[in-house]
Amino acid sequence: MTDTQLTTLVRQAQAGSRSAFGKIVQTFETIIYAVVMRRLRNDAEAQEVTQEVFLRAFRKLPQLREPDRFAGWLKRIAIRLSINRAVRKPREVMQDPVSFGGVSEQSETGPLSASLQVEQAEQVRDGISQLKQLDRDTLVAFYFEGQSLKEMSDRFSSPVGTIKRRLHTARNRLKAVLGEMQPV
Repeated sequence: MTDTQLTTLVRQAQAGSRSAFGKIVQTFETIIYAVVMRRLRNDAEAQEVTQEVFLRAFRKLPQLREPDRFAGWLKRIAIRLSINRAVRKPREVMQDPVSFGGVSEQSETGPLSASLQVEQAEQVRDGISQLKQLDRDTLVAFYFEGQSLKEMSDRFSSPVGTIKRRLHTARNRLKAVLGEMQPV
């Protein structure tokens, strides 16, 4: 679609033509989805935010004074809504594996299943206790206390990049410790 055709469609949509706006949506849907997906990295949320972008654009279209700048205007809406969604999304917090015993539909409720879950949780705790203090503190702060990378950066007086590296290293060390604990 040429710039002239797009400007014409935008003006028609501003005048109330729903079919013109439908053509605009078809033209920009994949582009806006890509912009949103780049920020959210979640297909379901990206689809939802993409719909919100076009709803917002439809409502605010009469306020757009320069129809030839529509594409940039639409992308700014997409970026703003993506950031808002990412910031307002509740943090995911790791819970003690034992607490999820009754939640799973597929979990068996027998005594064997319950004892296996308790044993696995104990193995993870034992594995964490075998790590060095810094690795242990890093994993506990992130997974059990639910601290963000920024909060951990403040707590440990280290840059966020260092915290990410520590998490990666601590996970690998825990994986190695848990692998050693498995029967051969």
